[in-house]
Amino acid sequence: MLGPQDLWIALALGVFFFGAKKLPELSRSLGQAMSEFKKGVTGTADEQPPAPPAAPVKPEGATAKPEGATAKPEGATKEESTG
Repeated sequence: MLGPQDLWIALALGVFFFGAKKLPELSRSLGQAMSEFKKGVTGTADEQPPAPPAAPVKPEGATAKPEGATAKPEGATKEESTG
């Protein structure tokens, strides 16, 4: 586990290598990168779930026929159409 002395040494080394002006910028960019990574891994609540597929559109003039119903030619009688 890191103790307070280790954290002070790390801070001093950071100031030495990067300078006091660069440390806030580095920490800010690191925080943004971590938050974007977290969003990418867990997904965000802002994302919309996929929309359900739209109902099929029937062409104009089409009517629903009961199953098993067959179209008869015009003018045909019951005996002619069955065989």
